[in-house]
Amino acid sequence: MGQIKVIGLGASSIDQIPLGVYRQLVNHHEIIYTRTKKHPVIESLKQEGVRFQSFDHFYEELDDFGQVYESIANELIQRAKEQNLVYTVPGHPMVAERTVQLLLDSNLQDVSVEISSGQSFLDALFTATQVDPIEGFQLLDGTALDRSTIQYENHLFIGQVYDDFIASEVKLTLMEDLPFDYKVKIIHAAGSPNESVKTVPLHELDHDFSFSNLTTLYVPPQTRKNLHHTFSALREVIATLRGPNGCPWDRKQTHTTLRPYLIEEAYEVIEAIEEDDDAHLAEELGDVLLQIMLHSQIAEESGYFTVDDVIKSITDKMVERHPHVFGDVTVESSDEVSANWEQIKQKNKPKKDSVLEGLNDSLPRLLYAKEIQKKVAKVGFDWKTEAPVFEKVKEELEEFQEAVSKQSIDEMELEFGDLLFSLVNTARFYKIDPELALDRTCRKFISRFKQVEQLVKQQGLSLEEMHLEEMDRYWEQAKKQLTKGSE
Repeated sequence: MGQIKVIGLGASSIDQIPLGVYRQLVNHHEIIYTRTKKHPVIESLKQEGVRFQSFDHFYEELDDFGQVYESIANELIQRAKEQNLVYTVPGHPMVAERTVQLLLDSNLQDVSVEISSGQSFLDALFTATQVDPIEGFQLLDGTALDRSTIQYENHLFIGQVYDDFIASEVKLTLMEDLPFDYKVKIIHAAGSPNESVKTVPLHELDHDFSFSNLTTLYVPPQTRKNLHHTFSALREVIATLRGPNGCPWDRKQTHTTLRPYLIEEAYEVIEAIEEDDDAHLAEELGDVLLQIMLHSQIAEESGYFTVDDVIKSITDKMVERHPHVFGDVTVESSDEVSANWEQIKQKNKPKKDSVLEGLNDSLPRLLYAKEIQKKVAKVGFDWKTEAPVFEKVKEELEEFQEAVSKQSIDEMELEFGDLLFSLVNTARFYKIDPELALDRTCRKFISRFKQVEQLVKQQGLSLEEMHLEEMDRYWEQAKKQLTKGSE
């Protein structure tokens, strides 16, 4: 069996190498493979006769760091099948060394991997920044920095900041969450005689500095009050509002008392969408999120569920119901997506006695009617062409007119309901949301009537003293002005 012995070269100078490791290196008479020659210890050991062969050429030939590390690991494995070899890396082999992880994960039967110690660059970093790691710290890779994984309330170290390009990408990622002038530290060659620590505003991170494989970025912990755009901050605020020293109004709310607010906030989101106002939409979506957080906090206090359960539930549902995205199902159209959705939705649910079971009785009646029609349409109880849709509306209108002629309030109410139900069916047939359609008409009416009031006022007249025919003339005038103004 071939063997790869991995040795750490420490953070910087040869003085940081343990005596046992030093002897292994200087007494090894074969070529030693090293990830990179760009390390101070390499030159010192070469002067003592140690021969190195680096993999620096992969960095020059390949554009992606992932490909570089995989290429290094593959070549080491192939060479180890022919002879035992020594492979050196900067720092400690188990700290920020992707090639070592790839070797350990390879699970090869004919090549073994042995790890030899070396001083981690973390020790030098803690000293250079005067940070006690017990306070909590995070070490991340600058070549693959993922904003979602960053924990800003800990001491943050970002390694692998090899050059200006990586520094620029790191800066842009951090500026998504931190102020542009947030003070960060650039540490070069920590623990060596050439160590330097430079404090700069975040936006100047990639300005006037020479980056190398010995460069690490340090970001001091951020306070929660400066992270109000994060989910954890929102969760903490809601918990505080519901806490013993919180807001009396928030503390007395229940799932039941909050019901009208959720409906109200949802309609205000619709209003912002109709206005095509992105800033307003962001604000109103925040109000809807507030309702979700309040309901989740109330449930958490009672021991029923938390907002984590809410998020897990919808995440699991989205993954399960989109097998064409997260699985191996192939679809050709949105209709197939909808069909799969319904099939998956019904999976593991008990068979219903009626397709109309499970209706949401709290919906506004226009939406309630739409949901009834959608459910029966799924089993084929639906118009196939538009002609009978309009015939049904005409039929219901005639029946309503007949009820009016009889002056029966009960019959008129029933027939008017039938007329509305047929109109909702017409809207559904043409994929129109009846609630939104009526909402738009209400807003249009309000706008026009206010314009009528303004026109009448300009003439020194009063609506209360005008005949309907006069009002109608102003209505048509307002209609033309508003139509022209929207062009």
